[in-house]
Amino acid sequence: MAGFGLEEIGIPGGVYLKESLTHCTDPLKAIEEFQVENGILLPSLRPMLHLLDLHGVKRLDFHNSIMEELRDKLISQISELGKREGRERDRKLKELLTKSFPVIKIKALRPVVMCILKHMSHVEDKYLKILVRDRELYEACDTEVKRQIWKDSQALFGDEVSPLLTGYITSKEDTLFNVENLNNLFFSPSPKARRQGEMVQKLVHMIGKNVKLYDMVLQFLRTLFLRTRFIHYCSLRAELLMALHDKEVHDIIAVDPCHKFTWCLDACIREGKVDAKRSRELQGFLDSIRRGQEQVLGDLSMILCDPYAINFLANSVVRLLQHLMNNEAMPRDNSVLVLMLRMLALGLHSWDMIESQLFREPKLDPQIVTKFLPALVSLMVDDDVRRLNARLPLDERESAITIIEHSGPPPDAYQAYLQESSVACILAMYYTLHTATRKDKTALMRVLGTLATCHQDRAFQDTFLHSLVAALIPMADDFATEDFCTVVFDEFFFTNINRENVMRHVIKLVWYIHPKLPPARLDTLQKALQPGPHQGEAIQALYDKFQARLQEFQDIQNQPTPMTEMDSPLMAVPTPAPIQ
Repeated sequence: MAGFGLEEIGIPGGVYLKESLTHCTDPLKAIEEFQVENGILLPSLRPMLHLLDLHGVKRLDFHNSIMEELRDKLISQISELGKREGRERDRKLKELLTKSFPVIKIKALRPVVMCILKHMSHVEDKYLKILVRDRELYEACDTEVKRQIWKDSQALFGDEVSPLLTGYITSKEDTLFNVENLNNLFFSPSPKARRQGEMVQKLVHMIGKNVKLYDMVLQFLRTLFLRTRFIHYCSLRAELLMALHDKEVHDIIAVDPCHKFTWCLDACIREGKVDAKRSRELQGFLDSIRRGQEQVLGDLSMILCDPYAINFLANSVVRLLQHLMNNEAMPRDNSVLVLMLRMLALGLHSWDMIESQLFREPKLDPQIVTKFLPALVSLMVDDDVRRLNARLPLDERESAITIIEHSGPPPDAYQAYLQESSVACILAMYYTLHTATRKDKTALMRVLGTLATCHQDRAFQDTFLHSLVAALIPMADDFATEDFCTVVFDEFFFTNINRENVMRHVIKLVWYIHPKLPPARLDTLQKALQPGPHQGEAIQALYDKFQARLQEFQDIQNQPTPMTEMDSPLMAVPTPAPIQ
């Protein structure tokens, strides 16, 4: 592009001027002739230029202001043209691009070319190749133009998407690990609010209506989930689809086989329940997957592995078991309960399914329904018996017998299935959360320690620990007793205290309850939570902040109490009698 392309469109540029000055006899006259020939061809304007000279306005500034005004008007007209439809619009835009593209390297004129490119539904490869080769031009392109580049360059698209995916994961972890966050908990936002997040909306904008780009993002999410096991990528899979649903991008949602299932599940999460109609829709979708379509199970399992879906399903099962217990009904006879267990099993096996590429729905162990759930319900019955007993008139002997009979170790079936089944493990975790939320100290002490042996250490996932700590903080007064501390810390948290994420959650718990802890227990916790040399700077910084908080509290406690008038020793001296 010699002379930045001006010569290519018939306008004398730098090359022409250089040639003229090289071969002329009078350079000043040559410059003047160049100005006359290439200035604004308006005879009435020329006398005014001398007036501008007298006011100290440079010719360059004047011509730049005229050019900017004309450029803005041209861009406005191109935008109006872009709003029309039909072949005539495409023909005019193509002609404009052919005439203007050679000057794309002139920064002042570049916005005009970019505006034309933005409104073209199809840009020829010869133009796209030039844009890709020049980083400055590529960065100046609108997203509408970049989409046409990205669909044929997965690596370039990956470079653009990667910071958004990283930002999404970081935002989730910030919520989970923020020690000062007690109100905006991880599971608090509604589905609609979550998909309005910055990173999700940026991804939606980048994808537009392009099915190929959408497929690329899904492939990135599958690959990253497989590589890292971060379940937040599953959340993004569901949120991205529903964000496109909200914007009615039919080009994409019509071809995603998971759309209707995800839409139905999203409605259930939003309403907080699975009614009979929705359960039939969800079950019908799962049952309709035929031979040759099994790969859809991989994406469905990711959507069900979303921690928000797991949280909803597990909480729903616990509530439904409570309802069945109150109505003396059998779990195995409830079709909605069996469906939710089926969906839980599919979601919890997502990583294994994608890793093995064996897309078969995992069979739910019948004994989960026939043995584990009855054991879980028996614990719920014990909780209700103790609660009812506490309301009755005090009878020490009868009360003691009731507490002993309904406060022993959990049934063997309950403990055995925790170690063998991911579904049983998740249900036990959410039952434990249920007891903590109700501040049922006895129930919590019965079951919390058993979670230490959970299948695949699921009880030490951040989403669960975050919710557990949030439920334990309001029970601060119970930490004054050593038996409660023994269960919470020794039997549960300390079994995995070497993991950095567990340390972070325990620090958050102690951050709030430390005034209630026995001094010896607090000292033990401080030593146990001290990061090792192999751990990162983030956990060390958090520990230092934690120590400063404890020291500040200790300093306040050690301050001498100001002596009030009533504390004065002189108050004990009798008042002398008045002198007669």
